[in-house]
Amino acid sequence: MLKDFIACDGTSIPAVGLGTWQSQPDDCYNAVRWALDEGYRHIDTAYAYGNESDVGRAIRDSGISREQIFVTTKLPSHIKDERGVEAHLIESLRNLRMDYVDMYLIHAPWPWAEIGKDCTEGNIIAWKTMLDLQLRGFIRCCGVSNFHPDEILSLIEATGYQPAVNQIRYFVGNTQPETTTFCQENGILVEAYSPLATGAILENGGLSQLAARYNVSVAQLCIAYCLHKGTLPLPKSVNQTRIRQNIEVDFQITDADIAYLDSLEGIGPYKRLRS
Repeated sequence: MLKDFIACDGTSIPAVGLGTWQSQPDDCYNAVRWALDEGYRHIDTAYAYGNESDVGRAIRDSGISREQIFVTTKLPSHIKDERGVEAHLIESLRNLRMDYVDMYLIHAPWPWAEIGKDCTEGNIIAWKTMLDLQLRGFIRCCGVSNFHPDEILSLIEATGYQPAVNQIRYFVGNTQPETTTFCQENGILVEAYSPLATGAILENGGLSQLAARYNVSVAQLCIAYCLHKGTLPLPKSVNQTRIRQNIEVDFQITDADIAYLDSLEGIGPYKRLRS
């Protein structure tokens, strides 16, 4: 049994979550239903994904009580004003048909159409608004996504409150060491999105050979690597068998094999997130 992660604010977060980015409505609904049937209790979505309503419907249809499921959604990256933050959270709650979300993240420190833009003032406004909404009971836990250390520090300096998590792209060969180290040294949980490099990592020959030695899939090896590194993986799949396998990762990778995985570079697609 995988142990939950405990965020700096004391929130317990199930150790492997189901990612739903790029999951179409019917596929998303089925994936969430299968995941919950297989024991997942952590589902990650976002307003920008356009599938919040499918996530919410699948959770309701599962018959599992809302309190047992950790649900994350995200504020659109271009929303940086108080009124917009509250309006988009309320709309997300309506889509999900929920009274609260367990985790609410600023999806990015800048609009996706303007990657690298300095939005410090807007991020501080958004962060303060989220903290207020947390006090009002609409959010259990607040965090960020795709933030670099300086962007996180600006939030802390302005409010005295640090994000519980920073959700970043993280997989074997692409672990963002500067951001990861900063977060872990400061008690901010790193959530690893795209831990399978959006599928590109699965055909790597070296990883296939190593996974075979452990009698696991490449996906299971990569998810276990994230856990070994103290990060919380959010693998995405719409295949029932793979969804089941992706949570069966309670095995240990040897130090020697971790060192090998650490040495790998250039696996999977490279997407620049800074201009």
